[in-house]
Amino acid sequence: MRTIKVALIQRAAQGNPADDLAACIAAARRAAAAGCQLLLLQELHNGNYFCQREDPAAFDAAEPIPGPSTEALAAAARELGLVIVASLFERRAAGLYHNTAVVLERDGSLAGVYRKMHIPDDPGYYEKFYFTPGDLGFTPVDTSLGRLGVLVCWDQWFPEAARLMALAGAELLLYPTAIGWDPADPEDEQRRQLDAWRTVQRGHAIANGLPLLACNRVGLEPAPDPAGADGGIRFWGSSFACGPQGELLASASATEAEDLIVDIDLARAEAVRRIWPFFRDRRIDAYGDLVKRWRD
Repeated sequence: MRTIKVALIQRAAQGNPADDLAACIAAARRAAAAGCQLLLLQELHNGNYFCQREDPAAFDAAEPIPGPSTEALAAAARELGLVIVASLFERRAAGLYHNTAVVLERDGSLAGVYRKMHIPDDPGYYEKFYFTPGDLGFTPVDTSLGRLGVLVCWDQWFPEAARLMALAGAELLLYPTAIGWDPADPEDEQRRQLDAWRTVQRGHAIANGLPLLACNRVGLEPAPDPAGADGGIRFWGSSFACGPQGELLASASATEAEDLIVDIDLARAEAVRRIWPFFRDRRIDAYGDLVKRWRD
């Protein structure tokens, strides 16, 4: 067995970048005290989810990588001996910004970055206004704990992203996330959305024979304009870990902040892929149309 203890930190944003970063570092200390080796934070954890509207002033919160947040998290990684997967609003240049995950090694070094590839543009999720699509591809990050396939939120709906990470040798899929309900949605629609979110990611784990971690934020974040008709987003939490057959290993509350701690056996993927040999039976000679937008 190659078992690692991981912590998924599900939080409600405090709305202040300094306070939220401090809360993440406090969570890292709790995780290390619990014996964890890997820490996964939620998407854009340094503040509220600002993409609910298009606001040029929101770009002021972006920062370079490396930069102040990576330095603070690197110091925590080094002190605590943790691999930390964080999620930041990256300022690459004037007018060029990304939604970027960073992986910090246990010695505090920057092991790698992933820039979010799929960028949504929907009511309450106006990310195309802020983020340039990623240009680093679906490349896992090598760490002392293994090869991490880090993807971000909207990426979690696309089987191609998970498959390409798996084909590049990822041993674990990780999704920092910010997703929730429109409070006006009826309860049955909310249940369908949450169930679909869980199901598609468990499907990625099954199809690729890999364990998977999804870390979401929690709590109601009102619309930035109180006079607007939008009631904000109620982030549905429900962070979870599943194994390479999609089996749920641990799941967090839909309403409360929680440190979800779980043991992940990275070696089990080998045994699962021997009995479910999807990679052996892929018809790579027949998949050319997948690179088309649509088959007319």
